[in-house]
Amino acid sequence: MKRIFILFTVCVLAICMVAISAPAQTKKEAFKYEDPIGVVKIKKGDPIHIACWMVVAGPDASLGTDTKRGVEIAIDDKGGKILGFPIKLTVQDTGCNAEGGQAAATKLAADPTIVAAIGSNCSSEARPGAPILWKAGIATVSPSNTAPFLTDPNRGPEYDGYLRTAHNDKVQGAVAAEFAIKQLKLKKAATIHDGSPYAEQLQAVFAETFKKLGGTITAQEAVAPTDTDMRPVLTKIATGKPDIIYYPIFIAAGGHITRQAKEVKGLEKVKLMSADGTFSPDFIKAAGEAAVGMYHSSPDFSAFGAGYKTFLEKHQKKYGEKPIAPFHAHAYDAAIMVFNAIEKVGKIAPDGTLHIGRKALRDALYATKNLKGLTGNLTCTATGDCADPMIAIYQMTSDNIKKGVIPDKPIWSPAAAAAKPAPVKEEPKKK
Repeated sequence: MKRIFILFTVCVLAICMVAISAPAQTKKEAFKYEDPIGVVKIKKGDPIHIACWMVVAGPDASLGTDTKRGVEIAIDDKGGKILGFPIKLTVQDTGCNAEGGQAAATKLAADPTIVAAIGSNCSSEARPGAPILWKAGIATVSPSNTAPFLTDPNRGPEYDGYLRTAHNDKVQGAVAAEFAIKQLKLKKAATIHDGSPYAEQLQAVFAETFKKLGGTITAQEAVAPTDTDMRPVLTKIATGKPDIIYYPIFIAAGGHITRQAKEVKGLEKVKLMSADGTFSPDFIKAAGEAAVGMYHSSPDFSAFGAGYKTFLEKHQKKYGEKPIAPFHAHAYDAAIMVFNAIEKVGKIAPDGTLHIGRKALRDALYATKNLKGLTGNLTCTATGDCADPMIAIYQMTSDNIKKGVIPDKPIWSPAAAAAKPAPVKEEPKKK
């Protein structure tokens, strides 16, 4: 018994000696969080700063206001917090032009507290702005940029921090042309753009598809966003006797073209079609009664997910009106993408500080797969196209003009056309 006691004592002393001689092994390793392009550190109680760069002033303000509201509702649905930290949202106006986009991005890039950005609205803003943000390590998700260049494989590494939940205009331009040829049975078309990447590339896709489907493009003209007298361009277009004019531009210039087109000799019966850049109550104010009967290509609201109805109810309750432009749901989805990515890569240190790696966040955004958003199931490609692209055609009615609201139900979409059963041919009756 004595021998057992001595043996037990020796073992206990040995264990104690090991513990004393190697104290470092019992200590917890210090918290480490590294990222090749930087880490945003947010102290306990401080907010997670998300920045919007959107057009919230001027003639195209409805586009930015609409998307900003989508982000705000997404924040509400998160309870205003991510990982227990409050969300801070700031908005920088972009003007819907290259200069405004560059200025806004430069201001955001100078703020080290910004974790991620949502924007821009207009493709002309993103072209100079997205590289500025990514140079500062700020990833951005756009709810309404649609120019094909922005996600082209040859766009360059300076756009590696850029993604979008909006469709690629390779889809929208093709749908608009298909509608003109197959549904309206038109043979000749003219286009007008304003020199912006959005308008120029969208009309180019329309023209290319229209020709592939057997149509003729009679003219591809350009105006400036600030032009007010469109008669010289319209008169030139009239010489080609087009059946339809497709002008995917913005609200101010689009309103002038719509008002003046039918006043030009030879265009009295021409059909008019614009796109999502003018699909807004503000365009109705700009165009007036002349907009009755015209068409718009825009996202297909009827194909959105089940949660869209609830979103609309929240929107009405929060803002007292229906959405005022097409990309509110895309903005909601962009915000949810950002929130999910932060939750995936954010780590809280023992002292309560939240650490978010900039490249880790960017990589998490690009890894988005089968996210069930309001606009469909989002999966991001290697160059940042994340949309579930569903485009439809809408037609303005006198009731829309009277009430000052855009149509919420499409008159045609490729999906609906494909689902429509072919007419059954009756066998000739035997005599």
